[in-house]
Amino acid sequence: MARERAHLATSRTALRAMREDAENLNIKDVTANWVNAAVLDAQITERVKSLADLAHTPLFFGRLDYQHAPGGELAEGAHGERFYIGRRHVHDADGDPLVIDWRAPVSQPFYRASKKDPQDVSLRRRFGYTAGDLSAYEDERLTDPEETERTSQLLQREIERPRVGPMRDIVATIQPEQDEIVRGDLSGTVCVQGGPGTGKTAVGLHRVAFLLYAHRERLARTGTLVIGPNKSFLHYIEQVLPALGEMEVKQATVEDLVARVAQVEVAGADEAGAAVVKGDARMAEVLRRAIHSHVTEPSEPVVVVRGSRRWRIPAHEIADIVRELMERDIRYGAAREALPRRIAHSVLVRMEEAGEAPDDRVQDAVARDRAVKAAVKAVWPPVDPARLVLRLLAEPEFLAEHAQGLLNADEQKAILWVKPPRGVKSAKWSAADAVLIDEARDLVERTHSLGHVVLDEAQDLSPMQYRAVGRRCSTGSATVLGDLAQGTTPWATPGWDEALRHLGKPDALVEELTAGFRVPREVIAYASRLLPAIAPGLAEVASVRESPGSLSVRRAAGDRDAAVVEACVESLEHEGSTGLIAADARVPALASALAAAGLSALSPGEETTHESRLTLVPASLAKGLEYDYVVLDEPAAVVAGEPDERTGLRRLYVALTRAVSGLIVTHEGELPERLREGTGA
Repeated sequence: MARERAHLATSRTALRAMREDAENLNIKDVTANWVNAAVLDAQITERVKSLADLAHTPLFFGRLDYQHAPGGELAEGAHGERFYIGRRHVHDADGDPLVIDWRAPVSQPFYRASKKDPQDVSLRRRFGYTAGDLSAYEDERLTDPEETERTSQLLQREIERPRVGPMRDIVATIQPEQDEIVRGDLSGTVCVQGGPGTGKTAVGLHRVAFLLYAHRERLARTGTLVIGPNKSFLHYIEQVLPALGEMEVKQATVEDLVARVAQVEVAGADEAGAAVVKGDARMAEVLRRAIHSHVTEPSEPVVVVRGSRRWRIPAHEIADIVRELMERDIRYGAAREALPRRIAHSVLVRMEEAGEAPDDRVQDAVARDRAVKAAVKAVWPPVDPARLVLRLLAEPEFLAEHAQGLLNADEQKAILWVKPPRGVKSAKWSAADAVLIDEARDLVERTHSLGHVVLDEAQDLSPMQYRAVGRRCSTGSATVLGDLAQGTTPWATPGWDEALRHLGKPDALVEELTAGFRVPREVIAYASRLLPAIAPGLAEVASVRESPGSLSVRRAAGDRDAAVVEACVESLEHEGSTGLIAADARVPALASALAAAGLSALSPGEETTHESRLTLVPASLAKGLEYDYVVLDEPAAVVAGEPDERTGLRRLYVALTRAVSGLIVTHEGELPERLREGTGA
């Protein structure tokens, strides 16, 4: 222990020296201009931030002792290399590594080596920390035939460690099946189906960190993005990547992403029926038809005057050019830009036939000629995406013309505005409308593609939202994370094959995580009673954690709000965080009851900036969050708060599976039928 603590102290000193070296870099004489200087200065600042020594984040969490040196055998009696595995690379003054980044190839056996396949590792050591100080270690001798394989107590303790505030990384506890996904190749898209507590979100975030390590230059050029279901969720996960030294990954919701590009303010909301139709993939064809309806048959020739000569291109020849561009099915805007050059080319052909020798400058001048520009405007006019969608939603005849054979009369009526707005700026656009504008904009001009996109809680996206995300990674790859059993939107995807087709990644590899590490076995078994009703084809999560007494189901006797407050007080007696989850309609009453009892409660997302250990969570925002202890108020009210029973039961399944250490269910009315058996309720 003394030797390991000494190595930790040496590593911390070396990291501090690395940080000081970065801070002391003098770039005064190495840049050509102020722009380069500003860029380099920003890069140095990010480098300094990434080298921060966080007090409660251990520099290393494991050690590997190899039997042989890399590349060959050692002399008899000699020992192989020893590597300390941590969140980032640390080297001494001579450049020799003191800590190896967990993403490096030499670190991989820390996650995958076993007694059956030691991968040349003789000893794997895990370290335990208390308040940032190294306090324990645990050894696995993988090549010792006398030692049996056993569950790591330090690993178990790290998984169960109380959690207050934002989500933590799982770099010290990644399991072999998770590691295979994390280290997957950048070129391939992977879809991870995982039940509650299987670590799919953490796997997705660690995959981003790994890809940035393995393909840093490429992803620095093309960019990465993490897409989450709501801002509360993004606040919850926002510290994971910085803790791993990755500062540049952007995060957004689908709504924010498309509203920003569509350049409209989302201030309205759709009825469920309208949102389902607007989110249907058929709308993409409606939009395509509507955009291309602006292209008209030319009726007049184009006459270009050059000096003393007039060059005439007949209408039928222009029509042939237009028809050819339409058949190529390129972006509307790209075709519109190509049309004047194609007309100019026809003029140049006539010039050459007449004995002239025009060059590219002449073609450019002809393409800019007033007569050519007027013809292009008449035949292929510019289209504003927002105005186009406005027409579709406000003009019944325009919608009927382009939705013929795609949407029936009732579907068309469902998406038409009852009171059409006067213009784009006065319209109360919904989130689904913004996605339509985004689709229309892509039909006009290609959306910029990123190198890699992580899409979390993907089961809740509509086909049109999948298309919007797919445009952001059309030339890159994606990591899709979700659980079909937790789909709670009216348009939730029925299966991953269909979702990946809409995303534009039909050949993506689908992986399923079935081992649960977060939710206790008793809690997940209770929640899994709902699976036959909400997702009959999915396997139940097999939790590795048995925790007797972690589940309590209580009928409120008398004041149900008082029973909830009492359960919260009981949960707060334990170390860690407590989440009170309730149907959205019940939140105001419970907030008042907690305040009357002197308990301060945060809203989801505020945990990152406040010290309170109690969070009041509307059931609609619970997805993706986790708490050490959860008090669930009135399950039947959670179900009743949704448009239909199946969606309500899925929402309840989400709420039941947010607990890491203990769950108390309080109810006054009857429990949903599938939860009654064996509870005494």
